[in-house]
Amino acid sequence: MKSKPAPAAPDWSTEKSEELYGFKRWGAGHFGVGPDGCVTVQPLSDGRSIRIMDVVDEAVSMGLKAPLVIRFQDLLRHRVEKLNAVFAQAIKEEGYKGSYRGVFPIKVNQLREVVEEIVGASKGFNYGLEAGSKPELMIALAMHEGSNALIVCNGYKDYDFIRIALLGRKLGKKVIIVVEQLAELDDIIRVSEEVGVKPLIGFRAKLQTRGEGKWSSSTGDNAKFGLNTAEILFACEKLRKAKLTSALRLVHFHIGSQVPNILTIKNAVIEASRFYCQLSKMGFPMGYLDVGGGLGIDYDGSRTNYESSMNYSMAEYARDVVSNVRDICDSMGVAVPDLVSESGRAIVAPHAMLVVEVFERINKRETLGVQHQPKEKHKVVHDLESLLRNKSRLGKLERFHDAVQKKEEALSLFNLGYLDLENRAAAESIYWQICEQIAQENRDAGYVPEELRELDRLLADQYVCNFSVFQSLLDHWALKQLFPITPLHRLDENPAVNATLVDITCDSDGKIGTFIDLQDTKDYLQLHPLNGKPYYLGIYLTGAYQDIMGDLHNLFGRVNEVHVFLEDDEPNGYYIEDTLAGVRMNEVIETVQYQWEELCRRIKSQIDAATKKDLVKPREGIRLLEFYESQMLAKTYLNIDRTATSDDEEAPPPPAPKSSRRRKSAS
Repeated sequence: MKSKPAPAAPDWSTEKSEELYGFKRWGAGHFGVGPDGCVTVQPLSDGRSIRIMDVVDEAVSMGLKAPLVIRFQDLLRHRVEKLNAVFAQAIKEEGYKGSYRGVFPIKVNQLREVVEEIVGASKGFNYGLEAGSKPELMIALAMHEGSNALIVCNGYKDYDFIRIALLGRKLGKKVIIVVEQLAELDDIIRVSEEVGVKPLIGFRAKLQTRGEGKWSSSTGDNAKFGLNTAEILFACEKLRKAKLTSALRLVHFHIGSQVPNILTIKNAVIEASRFYCQLSKMGFPMGYLDVGGGLGIDYDGSRTNYESSMNYSMAEYARDVVSNVRDICDSMGVAVPDLVSESGRAIVAPHAMLVVEVFERINKRETLGVQHQPKEKHKVVHDLESLLRNKSRLGKLERFHDAVQKKEEALSLFNLGYLDLENRAAAESIYWQICEQIAQENRDAGYVPEELRELDRLLADQYVCNFSVFQSLLDHWALKQLFPITPLHRLDENPAVNATLVDITCDSDGKIGTFIDLQDTKDYLQLHPLNGKPYYLGIYLTGAYQDIMGDLHNLFGRVNEVHVFLEDDEPNGYYIEDTLAGVRMNEVIETVQYQWEELCRRIKSQIDAATKKDLVKPREGIRLLEFYESQMLAKTYLNIDRTATSDDEEAPPPPAPKSSRRRKSAS
């Protein structure tokens, strides 16, 4: 059931929210704000939209509370189709004689539900898979469909890796083993002779073109992977000696993930095309040029070469790859290759989002209106009160400096034993009132000194969210990756609170304190005051890497998940095809080598011992054991119950639904 929209604030509108949070900049036509102030998604950009709060409410009714991953499977399919379409259009416009044979790098998101949807969307495009490890190759071989779609094998390889790849060749699949280190070629030759299968081989070239962004070290002399020019010549000699000249079919390069600048891509394509043409002229049959990954996502919507953005579109990327390869091949009199790209982030990032619930706030100014009144005020408190009252006597910057000095003086006096607790509390309270006073004045001012601009960050609330940064947004913590974050509802209300986000882990790094902004980044997010009702935030474009790379910090584990499809016959225009319950405590405990039954047995022994010592009554002991055992089957994240009072006894969580599949038909 859709709730009635609240009356819009007279000084605010959904259009202002749409502009403030940048939906039109980073949303790529998929995300926007509805007239009721709730976020909507158009998975296919065809006018059909889904109200995300409807999905959240339905998931909650099924026992799947936030934190919650929502996958819009139609959007995932749409991205596969779009990438293939832009290359097909570029090939047509540029008169290119080759074809596009893209592959999805499984490392970006190995989850079955993601790979399965991509393989399903790939029919008719000859769109294949890329594997960088033995487990990924096992998945790729089993999931791969189509005799013309490629499987590209990257990463370090042992004999078993090579044997698995050659198994694919025996099954009639086009499996290309890319040589990352010169010694690997000897292993490939040896194993192929052993199993009697002729391999398809690619060389990864160690380009001199410098990468850009967070992964700029993927190229150059110190790159982890690839053959330098001399090593490529040695590899060619090895192939001729082994009579495997016809096995070399591909040149590959990779200049890093999330390349923000199209000029970097152009230069890398040109350099790699020269390698390809030279090898072709040396008598190797070739046939494929793999331009690797790097196609970016515009996380902040600025369309710049900033590392969380990209200064080009997917269509421009395809045109530049196609036109530059054609020009180099034409100039050297070499037939153009079929083009391969390993775009992963661009395919999967937009299809998934994380929903988190804010349940508490931390506010250092909570006591602003409740100034502590010591029985005998110290001089430092009187001085601060004078600064607060006489704001017109001094300039803002001077008042701030004086307030900082007095606050530090109060701390020093307290540490030396000359200031009691009440006077210290009063000094701190007045200090924050002065800061708030100056920050209010700044909002109506023109130029604001840098020191005073920091006040908004210092005064920002901390909104506590029921999730783990380390589990669900590891790239933000480890790489400072920015993700768009917005409220999912109340967007017809003025977001009057500046806030940062903190998670429920016991680590001080478990927070989000940098947010996207059109010009640069900002240190806080504008959110709504909490009102005792559920308040949900959406964190977007999280489909790449975050599902896989999250760790078990504090043993929180994987969150709840729903898979959504468009469906015109349904009342709200969608249906939930699949649900995956988040990890339970007994499951995550076993991942760190404990047996949950053994833990229960140990607790029972301790309760029995406490009962014998009359520390616990028998009936109470039974209840304690039942509670402990029931919690083993509960979810790891907080069970937020807004209906319970502080005196209520915590009720056991409702049983989560089992994973279900009730897919109708792909729209």
